[in-house]
Amino acid sequence: MRKVKNDDHSDSRDAWLERIMDEYGERLTKLAYNYVKDWGVAEDIVQDVFITCFRHYEKIDEIISFKAWIYRLVINRSKDVLKSSAFKRVVMNSSLYSIFTSKEPLPDMSLVKRSEEEILSKSVLDLPLKYREVIILYYYEECSIEDIKGLLGLNGNTIKTRLNRGRMKLKSSLERWEHDGR
Repeated sequence: MRKVKNDDHSDSRDAWLERIMDEYGERLTKLAYNYVKDWGVAEDIVQDVFITCFRHYEKIDEIISFKAWIYRLVINRSKDVLKSSAFKRVVMNSSLYSIFTSKEPLPDMSLVKRSEEEILSKSVLDLPLKYREVIILYYYEECSIEDIKGLLGLNGNTIKTRLNRGRMKLKSSLERWEHDGR
């Protein structure tokens, strides 16, 4: 068995961080984006989470499910950002926010044909948070009901109810779009 030097330990920590960034980076950023609806803020949240991971490297073997732990970090950090008054002031008072939430299409946007995936994504993002988070975790992140229970700290029946109501709201939204948009 080879002795591990401090430099080797540092290298293994860096390699481990790089691996988890490659494996989870994009998915976690999308997850955070689904909460904060701002790509730059989502990237900042994920960067903070990776810093937390780096700091907890020594205790990583104590974590039962790494995926559940890192997703929980992103969800909690996203909710913290949403609660912060600075985020509300910047986003809600932003002229960009009014453009994106406006019902009037931008002139060049009306020329762009939207794909069904874009419409579905927009419909998911328009759901209330309690439905949006379970839909995203279940369908996009492929988490089981048990995983979601651990991530959100909710009863399994509550999750199932939110999934069903979220699906009904999505169906209604997509039917409205199909009726009005085509």
